[in-house]
Amino acid sequence: MYDALIVGARCAGSPLAMLLARQGARVLLLDRATFPSDIPHGHFINRHGPRRLREWGLLGHVAARAPGVTSAIVDLGDFPLPIREIVEDGLPWAYGPRRTTLDKILVDAAAESGAEVRDGFHVDEYIVDGGAVVGVRGRGPGGRQVEERATITIGADGRNSGLARFVSAESYNGVPTILCYYFSYWQDVEAENFEMYVRGEERRVIFSFRTEDDLFAVFVGFPADEFPDVRRDIEGAFMRVVDAIPGFAERIRAGRRADRFYGASDLPNFYRKPYGQGWALAGDAGLHKDPILALGICDAFRDVEVLANAIADGLSGRAVLAAALAEYERRRNEASATDYAENIAAARFTPFPPQVLAIRAAVRDKPKEATRLWKARAGMIDPATFFNPQNVERLLGGGSVASVR
Repeated sequence: MYDALIVGARCAGSPLAMLLARQGARVLLLDRATFPSDIPHGHFINRHGPRRLREWGLLGHVAARAPGVTSAIVDLGDFPLPIREIVEDGLPWAYGPRRTTLDKILVDAAAESGAEVRDGFHVDEYIVDGGAVVGVRGRGPGGRQVEERATITIGADGRNSGLARFVSAESYNGVPTILCYYFSYWQDVEAENFEMYVRGEERRVIFSFRTEDDLFAVFVGFPADEFPDVRRDIEGAFMRVVDAIPGFAERIRAGRRADRFYGASDLPNFYRKPYGQGWALAGDAGLHKDPILALGICDAFRDVEVLANAIADGLSGRAVLAAALAEYERRRNEASATDYAENIAAARFTPFPPQVLAIRAAVRDKPKEATRLWKARAGMIDPATFFNPQNVERLLGGGSVASVR
């Protein structure tokens, strides 16, 4: 009998297992994959993600494999804005380790913290007793079926979560898939550590960054309704978007593609009720959104901290478990609401507000202010220190805040 049984050992399940085990819980972590292994997902960790990795004692492992992202070019269709020295409190804004690296680091951290890890394990069914989920039946590498039980069973098994499906977890605030993506990796590319190009009228976005082994990852987003056409000629469709960005295209074509194309087209936006009798959901299983702002990993890190504390409080008797899990849902929803709406607006290529473009233009020739703008938007510094009436008026040469709204 375990305190917690977690299905899914990637960027939500493994840190959850680690955090629970560090609080003394008996944890079983299961995944059908064996590690290290790759998945065709994004792998950009930004905003508060690097800080949490540092707090957990894992940032050094990530930084040993992937460079910190401390410079960028961001073009919203107006002009390419260079941004330099994106570092605060000794932390780069972002890292982009491959999933083979990141997930193995997280799995190993869970095991080192005391969680029992079984990879290559297939969950066949969930066990219910008295209306509550009490564990799983499944098969390990040997093929023999075993039964494992726990006080709480957590699905950290992605947007198509088997546990969420089994318990009929309620979805809300849903928006169907907006964009589909293809991506690959290039070598010998001269580029900033991060470059993003948004072309709203054409409904295209390029999201690119430096990853391991000096490779340059390039993601291209297309409207979901164009997926059948894109799939018929992936490379042609992909490179037509790249070629529409002069300068960037030349630098990419001067390099060499070092991997095949990967794609994703099933990318709905939703919240799910993340708990019930004997079960909970973590990461993409409970909250999923379009990858355009690359919030999936950092938000999973944030939310599993809250969930781990809720479960620990319930297991210890410091709180009623159901009440603690209800508070987890409330805090998750409150923390994600603004970003969720902005993410959907970005994926829909909603025109940028005039004030956004005006402030970008105001800092175009002011490198330090461009950096402060980016840090404020990313939450690396208090946004109020930049987006306040006095500072905005100063940047706009005496204009009022109202003039850029």
